[in-house]
Amino acid sequence: MADHSHGSPESTGVVARPGQGDVQKFQNPGLPPHRPRLADRDPRAEKRAERQVAILFLVSIIGTVLFFVGYFLIPLDETIETLRLQNLTLGLGTAFAMLGIGVGIVHWAKTLMPDHEVSEDRHEIRTEADRADAEKIINDIVEETGIKRRPLIRNTLLGAMLLAPLPAVFIFRDLGPLPGDVLRQTYWDSGTRLARDPSGTPIKASDVTIGSAFHVIPEGLSDSEHYLEEKAKAVVLLMRLNPDSLNPSPGREDWGYQGIVAYSKICTHVGCPVALYEQQTHHLLCPCHQSTFDLTQECKVIFGPATRPLPQLPIAVDDEGYLIATSDFQEPVGPSFWERG
Repeated sequence: MADHSHGSPESTGVVARPGQGDVQKFQNPGLPPHRPRLADRDPRAEKRAERQVAILFLVSIIGTVLFFVGYFLIPLDETIETLRLQNLTLGLGTAFAMLGIGVGIVHWAKTLMPDHEVSEDRHEIRTEADRADAEKIINDIVEETGIKRRPLIRNTLLGAMLLAPLPAVFIFRDLGPLPGDVLRQTYWDSGTRLARDPSGTPIKASDVTIGSAFHVIPEGLSDSEHYLEEKAKAVVLLMRLNPDSLNPSPGREDWGYQGIVAYSKICTHVGCPVALYEQQTHHLLCPCHQSTFDLTQECKVIFGPATRPLPQLPIAVDDEGYLIATSDFQEPVGPSFWERG
């Protein structure tokens, strides 16, 4: 059997064994030698770097001005060309406004601010002397930026930072006024007949059999000037159950008619259409995130991320046997919003 001990790491001394003494540690190589930048050696290079930073801040100012040119001076005449031109100027203006400030600050730090490395142990600041040292550090940082003795950089930076947020203010302004009561009111009103979607044919109570489901809109909705907006709020699911399986809460006993009930089709989670009806379980299912509502319990949420039941539309029957709404929804339809109580 061959003896390999003479070539092992332990026998050659590469790996220390217990009792052989302390192993020599590597010495800290320290920081590499400092190499001064061109701006540190040449006053002309320093002045050139200062002008470059100021130019970048001016680019930011020009970008903000370009945004306002596109926002105020390019009229929208509903043609695709002007729309593209305005979008281009708004996008380029915002990009240059943000890019000028960002690149300018980075270039300022890399070329003009002091280029030395400092390391110290972390410690808690507790005593007044420590607080004074911290204040001195902050003052030293401000002094090292050179912002006090470089008015060109200071003034262009202030101008760029004052103008840069303005595009965002005007963009948020274009989101429009608060909705007020718009989301609380729909096309439904007392006496409005329930009609099939999309034909608009009125529905009689005799047309609705047990287990059936209809997608319903208000009669006359097609004549609305804002058809799509109104339909998005007013669509309803109409179903008929055995009246004994319904459990109306006090005050809602007359919101249905002989087992026929109507509920908003707009899911209270994020506004998807609740379009699936399980006849055997009497469950309404939203296909987007699987929120499930129990029709026998006034569309109470029994599964999924929705937090509120579907709003119920009070209905009755007119003299000709057609189903009608007795009022609008008693609560806002769809998902929650910031003005909802």
